[in-house]
Amino acid sequence: MPFQQSGDIRYFTFEQLAAAGVRHAVFTRQGGVSSAPYDSLNVGSTVGDELPHVRQNLQRAFEALGRRRESMFDSWLVHGRDVQVARAPRPSDWVRPPKADIIITNQPQVTLFMRYADCVPILLFDPQRKAVALAHAGWRGTVARVGEAAAAALSQHYGSRPQDLIAAIGPCISVAKYPVGLEVVAEVQTVFGTQAAELLPSYGEATHFDLQLANQRVLEQVGLQQIETANLCTASNMADWFSHRGSGGRTGRFGALITLGA
Repeated sequence: MPFQQSGDIRYFTFEQLAAAGVRHAVFTRQGGVSSAPYDSLNVGSTVGDELPHVRQNLQRAFEALGRRRESMFDSWLVHGRDVQVARAPRPSDWVRPPKADIIITNQPQVTLFMRYADCVPILLFDPQRKAVALAHAGWRGTVARVGEAAAAALSQHYGSRPQDLIAAIGPCISVAKYPVGLEVVAEVQTVFGTQAAELLPSYGEATHFDLQLANQRVLEQVGLQQIETANLCTASNMADWFSHRGSGGRTGRFGALITLGA
C-alpha cells in the first residue's frame, strides 16, 4: 500500500521506488508535536512554529525511516533550478542550508530532504549509476523546467541516462484547486507551447494550472519513461497534507526524503 505507518508517523511511498529498494517517504502532517496551525508534523522552521517542535518533528520523521537526522542534506528553497551536490551530510554548524531547488547525491550516508506545502515533490533514482535526486517545483520551478534540470544534473555528475531513471511525482495542489492569473498563464504558454492548452483548463471563468501534469510532461520530454504520480491533492486532503492555498497561507510544511542508504 502507498501509505505506511511507523508509530504515529504516517507517510506515502511510491511502488516503483519501493520495488527498486529505495528508502524514501513523503511525510503526511500526522505524528508530530506541533500545535495548530502547524499541527502536527511540521518540518518547516521559517513558518512561525516553535523551533524545538520542528527539531523534534524532524527527529521523529528520520527515525520512522531508520535514518539518523545527522545524515540530512536539505536546501533553502527559492523557486529556481539551481543544484546542490550532496557529497556529505550538511554540516551542523551551517546557520542556513544552501539555496537550491534540486539536490542530488550518490553517497549512501546522505539523506536528501525537502519541504513542501502545495508545490510538487519530484524524486529521481538511477538504478544503474546508483544516484538519487530530490526537487521542488512550484509554478515558477515548473515553468523553469526543474525536472529537466534535475535529470541533467544526474547526467552531468554521475553519467545517468534519462531512460534509466525512475521518477516519482508526489502530492501537490491539484488542477481543480489551483486557479492562476495572467502572469502564470503567459509563462506556461511560452514554455509549453502547444501543450499549454491541456495544462491550463478552464473552470468556469477561471483558468487553472495542472502542476502535476506539467511536471510529468517535462520529464517525458527529456526522455524519462518510468514516471509514477501520487495523484493526491494537498488542498483537498488537509488532514494529511499542509496546503498553503488551502489554509490561506498560514500553515506548516511536510517533508520528503530519499536516500541510497539502508
